[in-house]
Amino acid sequence: MARIAVIGAGMGAMAAAARLAVAGHRVAVYERAATYGGGVGRLTRDGFAFDTGPGLLHLPAVYRDLFVKTGKEPLERCVDLVQVDPASSHVFADGTVVPLPNASRAGVVRALDEAVGPGAGERWSDLVNRAREVWDATRRPLLEEPLRADPAAREPLGRDPYPAVRRRGLFRRSAPVTLASVAERELRDPRLVALLESHALAYGLDPRHTPASATVLPYMEQTFGSWYVRGGIRGLADALYERCVARKVEFRFGEEVVGLFEKDGCAAGVELAGGAVAEAEMVVAGVSPGRLAAIAPGAAGGADGPGRPVPPGRFTVCLALRGARPAAAAHRTVVHGPDRDAELAEIFRAGAGVRGPGPWRYRPTVTVLRPDDPATRPDDGHEAVTLTATVAPHGQVDWSDEATAASFADRMTDAAEAVLPGLRERVLWREVRTPADAEAATGAEGGGVPAPVLAGADGRFLRPGNVTRVPGLYLAGGFAHPGGGLAHAGMSGAMVAGLIVSGTDWRGSE
Repeated sequence: MARIAVIGAGMGAMAAAARLAVAGHRVAVYERAATYGGGVGRLTRDGFAFDTGPGLLHLPAVYRDLFVKTGKEPLERCVDLVQVDPASSHVFADGTVVPLPNASRAGVVRALDEAVGPGAGERWSDLVNRAREVWDATRRPLLEEPLRADPAAREPLGRDPYPAVRRRGLFRRSAPVTLASVAERELRDPRLVALLESHALAYGLDPRHTPASATVLPYMEQTFGSWYVRGGIRGLADALYERCVARKVEFRFGEEVVGLFEKDGCAAGVELAGGAVAEAEMVVAGVSPGRLAAIAPGAAGGADGPGRPVPPGRFTVCLALRGARPAAAAHRTVVHGPDRDAELAEIFRAGAGVRGPGPWRYRPTVTVLRPDDPATRPDDGHEAVTLTATVAPHGQVDWSDEATAASFADRMTDAAEAVLPGLRERVLWREVRTPADAEAATGAEGGGVPAPVLAGADGRFLRPGNVTRVPGLYLAGGFAHPGGGLAHAGMSGAMVAGLIVSGTDWRGSE
């Protein structure tokens, strides 16, 4: 079997490594950092533990399949995976609070009718039903099959499959149907609009310019549920790393790949920072566009190259609190910002120059994570709370400036007071993770977090395909097809393994 070099130890890269090792290949992973997991990080201090990346898992079937295919132990024997209920609670700008049950269409309808008003649940349900058509149309070509370089094969994915309701004067042909236009026309109530748009914003997508196919994001969450790993989502990265080691994958931490070694125009290994060359028959790169361009110039060119805009990043505030967690507290609460236009203008400020350290002109939409998990706190008299917000990437804001970061963390804490009254008096200490920190830790330009791929908008929301212009070089992870998010990263690993094991004519799961 072949020797395969994997660049990076993110979730997509490790998913590919585990599958390739089971297929009999000799796999070595080269990671510039001191640990694995990429953006799936963990902060521990004084008996508190916090996820500094994703806080929940959606589409757990992706990792169930991975663990079944790579060993006798299923996922649930490796991690304590539990559904959270409610899936989320939402605090809107007018003070309305809506707890949404996990994976219950009827329960969501009742909750929205009770909190927003009669008919609200039906309007939301009708939209989710239409989003199911998006899921049915795109599940296989976007989530189960590798993305082909052939423009004719990509062309259908440039069309938005969302079946927008058409009424008189609705959606003029000259204007594209966006998530924002769907929200305004089909949901009408500003709270429902905020609910829909928050799913896009959480992935760093601008609802004003994102195709209506993004309705598939709340559909997936509502249909397949929201899941948590006891001890933190970082435990999923731990389990995947351990599975790789059990399958004889070799990990080389602190080894930065600086170039692709080629023979006869094909990938033949990797060049390391120290000058050494590690030869291999094939190479899998789980890196950002900028790093890929430096390692293998021209591997993903054109619209797939490093000229793509840097996506927004994630700002995280880890709060160690005195006082017990109330039993009725929701695991996840989204506190919606009061000025949607100001928030979007600040986040999606590409071309506006670097923002100075002046006062913030908006209050961000903040996700408050309060896991009912003894492993995250020193004892039951304390609580670990994580606040996250989508923000402009480093470079558009100088997140390395301590005063800028501290003032934004204060804004997030102010927002979280809607969920935790008296929050400031409970804080023992806090630690902040900005997009600048993410850039330093993962190498992703600006600390940007890639979004899942979407159909529509003439293909602008697709990612580079898993097969590159360099024979023998493959791409995995959030910056490759099918995009970002824990589940999508796992899918990318499955696609790369399928292409290598079965050949580049492999068409996906069958």
